[in-house]
Amino acid sequence: MVDDKIRGMGFATQCCHAGQACDPLTGAHNTPIYQTTTYAFRDVDHGAKLFSDAFTPEIGLTDGYIYTRFGNPTQNALEEKVAVLEKGEAALAFSSGMAAISSVFLLIVKPGDHILADNSLYGTARDFLIQIMQKFGAIVSFTDFSEIENVEKSIRNETKVLYFESPTNPKLKCVDIRAVVKVARNKNIKVVVDNTFMTPYFQNPLVLGADVVVHSATKYMTGHGDSISGIAIGSRLFINELRCLVHNNMGGVISPFNAWLVLRGLKTLPVRMRMHQQNAMTVAEFLKSHPAVSSVNYPGLPEHPQHDIIKSQASGFGGVLSFELKGGYDAGKKLMNSVKLCTLAVSLGDVDTLIEHPASTTHAVVPREERIAAGLTDGLVRLSVGIEDVEDIISDLKQGLEE
Repeated sequence: MVDDKIRGMGFATQCCHAGQACDPLTGAHNTPIYQTTTYAFRDVDHGAKLFSDAFTPEIGLTDGYIYTRFGNPTQNALEEKVAVLEKGEAALAFSSGMAAISSVFLLIVKPGDHILADNSLYGTARDFLIQIMQKFGAIVSFTDFSEIENVEKSIRNETKVLYFESPTNPKLKCVDIRAVVKVARNKNIKVVVDNTFMTPYFQNPLVLGADVVVHSATKYMTGHGDSISGIAIGSRLFINELRCLVHNNMGGVISPFNAWLVLRGLKTLPVRMRMHQQNAMTVAEFLKSHPAVSSVNYPGLPEHPQHDIIKSQASGFGGVLSFELKGGYDAGKKLMNSVKLCTLAVSLGDVDTLIEHPASTTHAVVPREERIAAGLTDGLVRLSVGIEDVEDIISDLKQGLEE
């Protein structure tokens, strides 16, 4: 359990200290990697109590460990840290962001329930809702959450979840979280927000009224492109149910080493996010004035359509932007093949600058008509701006656009 004093301290202090303490056995300053599958019980009664607690969401594991699929001390340190940073009661770590997302839906939704999601989602999350949740009897529909009237009109008696990213991937559309929460209240509808782009450094959806927050911790939380992981944060009872009823049975378990890598990455999250944002704003201003670019999507720009919304619910704008090339698909392909410093790769949140073409990669699973309708055009390029010297990032983009 996290010391309440830590919850009252500053964000950077929490990043360094929440969930972690010197190892009581050795005095090790950093949380050890508990690379073990199995844990010994003190006696038979202790083992019986642990098993009983592990499958009782109202209690949960609090007096030891059973088996690393059920939990691990390194994983537990990560979960306590993220719960503090996201201002939630509890958190649960997973083997990937998609493991976190899918597990949350498997807990909340039953056959016949309706899931209403934003029409601009990470491609695999969208595909999961259509290919898996519908297969098991859920009803799935999509609308543009940036217009709250669309959400209000699309809710049904069967609606159980409102799900969205803010900002969205890859158009950087922002959703008014408070407005969505207001619509869901008194209707027994859960609001689930993917906060990967913003991180808890810039935005806390739980504070704004959301019920559950999910992250691909692979991205900014780890920050170095070396760990696949996911996190869900919510009330203690919800997280215990998620662990007992889904995680323990489905087995989307984060490895102790990956949990340790995320713990390491979180210690520098504030420093990295400030640099990501600073560079992203400078790059966005450069691209805005380039003749080969028709538009730039970055919520930090005053002309962004939801600039005022993100200013009202977040303390920053993040490090991801996208832009539209006048030359369409061919121009996007040419740029991808011309950059030298920026890495042509999917994912985001790395310290290195990553560039990709959604139409042919992350959103290729979305039918073209639907993709275009959501604004994900053939000439759209997404840029995860790294922490390199911004002059070098701009120089690389400039030569790539002018070749």
